Amino acid sequence: MMAALVAFLVAGCGPNRAGESDAQLGLNAEQSVGRAVFNERCASCHYPYSSSSLHGPGLDKLYRKKYLPSGLPANDRFVTQTILSGRGMMPAEGATLSDEQLRELIAYLHTL
Repeated sequence: MMAALVAFLVAGCGPNRAGESDAQLGLNAEQSVGRAVFNERCASCHYPYSSSSLHGPGLDKLYRKKYLPSGLPANDRFVTQTILSGRGMMPAEGATLSDEQLRELIAYLHTL
């Protein structure tokens, strides 16, 4: 019984990928810049490699899910809309991100 519990807990506790380098994560140049944008603007509210909440939902496997935490489809259209316009407690970033930064951020989010 105890061995099963330990195996269950270990399976849910993967490595903390947030501490890995861009090279270890296999990020290309665009994704690396997107990661820097994420760390600067998003990481204070969202964990990138966890589904646990911080101030906002964890973003682990964001695009591998059918729906976003908001219930909207998990696709570029709705992720971009949420980033640019905000949603609930999330502030709008549309006036503060360039088109290039947005593309880089989306590219990084696809790697989660």
